[in-house]
Amino acid sequence: MKYRKLGPYQASAISYGNMPLAIEGRPDRATAISVIHDVLDAGVTHIDTAWAYYPSGDTPQYGEELAAEALRTWSGDQSRVTIATKVGHFRNFTDGRPTWGIDDDPDHLKERAHESARALGVDTIDLLYSHRPSPDDPYEKVIGALADLIDEEVASVVGISNANPDQIRLAHRILGDRLVAVQNQFSPGFRSSEPEIEVTGELGLAFVAWSPLGGYRAALDQALFEPFQKIADARSVSRAQVILAWELTKGPHVIPIPGSHRSATILDSLRATDLELTEEELAVLG
Repeated sequence: MKYRKLGPYQASAISYGNMPLAIEGRPDRATAISVIHDVLDAGVTHIDTAWAYYPSGDTPQYGEELAAEALRTWSGDQSRVTIATKVGHFRNFTDGRPTWGIDDDPDHLKERAHESARALGVDTIDLLYSHRPSPDDPYEKVIGALADLIDEEVASVVGISNANPDQIRLAHRILGDRLVAVQNQFSPGFRSSEPEIEVTGELGLAFVAWSPLGGYRAALDQALFEPFQKIADARSVSRAQVILAWELTKGPHVIPIPGSHRSATILDSLRATDLELTEEELAVLG
């Protein structure tokens, strides 16, 4: 495993997002913990979760509690592993379908952060994100709430998620080096975060890529993934490995966080850190 800087931490270059283990369609708890143990055994040192990782209508914070239990019951060196969580989202239903709601009220963020610390079984969260900006709450106040949480030692360092370049620069002006990461969607089918990759690199922040393989239960635009599949076939590796290896070339500050229900799938993805793409291949992939 290779490692990259994530604020004060050394995170595995490919880290793990546990959302698939926690929301609709999740495996049983024993299987989920086994997957996380296998990921940790493979050298992953950073687990990403969120207050809102639970099935709509169910008990909140399942993902956080799962991550904490998996780390607590792992036989390896737990001191090397960090857990990040996010606050500001919740699950609900829209027309009978499970959906995501936003609650970025600064006071609510603080309440949720304290709840997250309790679920993770820590006094101070390693890395705490604001999950998504809301048009109803001034972003300066949201960032101010994160600053307060650091001052109160609820969080060691903070990040923001689903933010645009202006929001990233605003957060950086307010927080300085206490802001260490931006977590946005990025994949072959979702390249609109390239400006955020550039800004985070400029400011010395980690760019943590969620849904790096193209989305969770979302139909893929196969034409966008076809070049990756062709290279995968020629190399006799999985398409996931090619995608993740390509993302790692976008900058030394880029850290993809794929998730999976199955150990075999995520362990295959982790092998992307050993896949060196040629200049010709990278030119094709863009």
